[in-house]
Amino acid sequence: MKGIVFTEFLDMVENQFGLETVDEIIEASDLPSEGIYTSVGTYEFNEMVALLQSLNKKVNISVDDLLHSFGHYLFISLGKAHPEVIQSYTSPIGLLYSIEDHIHVHVKKLYPDAELPTFKILEKTETSISMVYSSSRGLYRLAHGLIEKCFEHFDATSKITFELLKEDGSEVKFDIVQNGQ
Repeated sequence: MKGIVFTEFLDMVENQFGLETVDEIIEASDLPSEGIYTSVGTYEFNEMVALLQSLNKKVNISVDDLLHSFGHYLFISLGKAHPEVIQSYTSPIGLLYSIEDHIHVHVKKLYPDAELPTFKILEKTETSISMVYSSSRGLYRLAHGLIEKCFEHFDATSKITFELLKEDGSEVKFDIVQNGQ
């Protein structure tokens, strides 16, 4: 997993729970990296799992809810770091429709060895999109948070529902309808 995910996650933890909590979850997790991350480095996914579990124990918020919050935070952070990507779009549906063909292509240029989830578009209209998230990591709640924040970025609201196609969350169908259209 790319280091930028770790650095942004720890930034979120610091912003929401304080630097002491960051230190405590790093100490509580058995991390081969010792919690030292660079945005361009690559680290084991298990380290993120350990950090999430340690944070869950510390703050008593479910891992799913932590991932969802992180999705919100990550959208803002990535938007600040790469505004040119988001500025290419005039609507949240347009941005979501272009994840595979534009956004992930851009990410691969920056991080060639990044292991990204896939999003298969099943159906799209001007005000709705249905897609399947696939990733062996099962971070669909992170994706859910990113999707929500995408709509907020465009000052739009939506109804987002999801259905686990595989029990482990490695394949999830998202149905998204933009409100007020």
